[in-house]
Amino acid sequence: MRGRRALRVADVATIGTATIGTLVMMALLCATSAMAGEWTHWRGPEHTGVSAETGLIDDWSRDGLNLIWRSDFVGRSTPVVVDGRVCANGRMGEGIHRQEAVACWDANTGEQLWKRGFNVYHTAVPWNRVGWGDVAADSETGYVYAQFVNGRFVAFDAEGNTVWEWRLGEDFGRFSGYGGRTNTPVVDENRVIAHVISASWGTNVGGGDRWVAFDKKTGDVLWVSEKGSTLKDLNTYSSPVITELDGRRQLIGGGADGFIYGLDARTGESLWKFHLSQRGLNSSPVVSDGVVYAAHSEENVDTRVMGRVVAFDIKGASGDITQSKELWRIEELQAGYVSPAVHGGRVYIADNSANLHAIDAKTGKTIWHVNYGTVGKGSPVVADGKIYITEVNGNIRIIEPGETSGKVISEVHIDMPSGERYAETYGSFAISGGRLYVTSEEGIYCLGDKSKPYAKPAKAEMAAPAKGEGPVATVQVIPNVAVIHSDESVTYSVHTFDAQGRPLGAADSVTWSVEGEGATIADGKVTFDGSKIKGTQNFKVMAKVGEASGVANVRVAGPLPWGFDFEAVPDGKPPKGWMGVGKGAQARSTDDSKILVQPKAPRGAPRATMFFGPSDMTGYTVQADVKGNSNKSGRRITDLGVVNGGYTMDLQGAHQRIQVESWTSERRMMKQFPFEWEIGPWYTLKLRVDVQDGNALIRGKVWKRGEDEPADWTVTVEDPMPIDSGSPGLYTFAPVEAYFDNVKVTAND
Repeated sequence: MRGRRALRVADVATIGTATIGTLVMMALLCATSAMAGEWTHWRGPEHTGVSAETGLIDDWSRDGLNLIWRSDFVGRSTPVVVDGRVCANGRMGEGIHRQEAVACWDANTGEQLWKRGFNVYHTAVPWNRVGWGDVAADSETGYVYAQFVNGRFVAFDAEGNTVWEWRLGEDFGRFSGYGGRTNTPVVDENRVIAHVISASWGTNVGGGDRWVAFDKKTGDVLWVSEKGSTLKDLNTYSSPVITELDGRRQLIGGGADGFIYGLDARTGESLWKFHLSQRGLNSSPVVSDGVVYAAHSEENVDTRVMGRVVAFDIKGASGDITQSKELWRIEELQAGYVSPAVHGGRVYIADNSANLHAIDAKTGKTIWHVNYGTVGKGSPVVADGKIYITEVNGNIRIIEPGETSGKVISEVHIDMPSGERYAETYGSFAISGGRLYVTSEEGIYCLGDKSKPYAKPAKAEMAAPAKGEGPVATVQVIPNVAVIHSDESVTYSVHTFDAQGRPLGAADSVTWSVEGEGATIADGKVTFDGSKIKGTQNFKVMAKVGEASGVANVRVAGPLPWGFDFEAVPDGKPPKGWMGVGKGAQARSTDDSKILVQPKAPRGAPRATMFFGPSDMTGYTVQADVKGNSNKSGRRITDLGVVNGGYTMDLQGAHQRIQVESWTSERRMMKQFPFEWEIGPWYTLKLRVDVQDGNALIRGKVWKRGEDEPADWTVTVEDPMPIDSGSPGLYTFAPVEAYFDNVKVTAND
């Protein structure tokens, strides 16, 4: 099952004898560690951009002043610190070896403990935007979680091994556009929660932004939230924060529709929403004493100016609170990328032009502002009476906040090793153990007072949630989402909660049922008859506890071979079980047969990929009949392709060629072959991928339908950095309608 590639990591504790002096030293270290906590979320332990640590530096230099260590790394994210390790997301390699990367270092010495690289594919994100999202960490397990630009979502153990992973693009229909803005997950109690803008499937079908909660240890999906309203952007990176209020554990995050949402963090239930912007939100909100502080730099919902900072009260909030709960606003302050920090009755926020503003948290009155550069995208961190902040053009600043003014007291500039340009710097500071950690395009830095010994921070203690009372209000069926093959089974469990989202414990009696031909359920275990599943099929698993019930979705792939002629698909509908048909692919009857039509996209790039199998498939061949199209002038012509194991073979109309690639915006392993073909006749595309001995052999054929299949492969490409698996699919670039028929998937010989 997806999400269950589990490495069980045991916590081992040893107790030995110690001298009285050693015990005293340990007590002192524990006292120090209590103040020097771990930094497991990109906005700090309280998700407010504030650290309680003291004795921090107020100046440094790249020549050695307060520079404890530096390591080569290309990063644009904020690091986390957990269990004596500092970890970050970034990128590595050149040419065909380009990959997204996650690495961890010894937080004290800077020794690199491990580094993992992952291929980038099925995305148009350019190279310089790879590694956008921050990692998150869990104090209890020591795990680190990363969501990559193409939707790969991975949990790593302390040694860098994969504990579990999901391919959100192929298994959830997660969108990945050119912008590359990637959300940062948040760990809360037994969950790690990710923001996923997706088309999805089953009971979650339909384009929208959702939050998905995974079991932090196993990767099982716990809940999927309701989708937001109409998508305004397919790329946003407003990352969620957690707060406890009104007896509920709340998750608060900005959506791709311009709303800020409040959800029950344990159940995913929608609680309230606040409409802030006409476009998707990138800045993360901050919560303090039941008040949310948030900002954006796009079109406002009720005025003609752009940009706003707001404060609104969420105590007792329910439903749409846009009109009823706002406390104050500042118009035309464009802070679209930087998240605020709240400390000492002030809100500190940087605008897009790198001006840091100090705002009275109660009244919204601007107290002062100070310029620290040109482009503001790194968020401020407040600690020890100072504000630490980065600026995109390689500038790292320390600002002293006064009563009536702010003053830059430290200025350090970072260039690339060649000296030809500045090192892009997007991330924020992480503070832990008396040290400050920050990444740039040029490297990762650890700053601090060299005269003070490093004290490994104590792990944060996690309080058990209060036990619920009263009747069952919510039934969670776990795993809530599963993607499997028909020869696998799924054993479900039930979590129950009261009306306040508090856990009630095990249910006394559960009534199980499953909807879909070819599935049976007994005592929560579902098995499937592969002979009745053609291609992929979606099933619903239902559990009833008293008067309350819950639903889970499972997507099941039948045994190969598969064949799709679309004859049984109703006109105007997509094929059941297919993923990523959010741009309107649908069956249509013609004089000869029924075909699949990809309409012209109503807006945005007319590029679409449709998946119809699990992302762990490998060792197969995909084939499809395709027909190109153009507008009357012949200037807009379709591209049509087939997808196999992360690779796409694309028959390009305007260029009259075949292109084999994995990464739309980059030429990592891309090869192009001249190939003249006509608009109007049907052609057959066939793509086979074999991965073995650390190499991928990609071979394709193209011939006019009705003619004999050529004996030789039309194109052959090798990839020394192979993608290990991937879903079969169809690809289109459709400025006008594009057509498919007779899709087949067969196992390789």
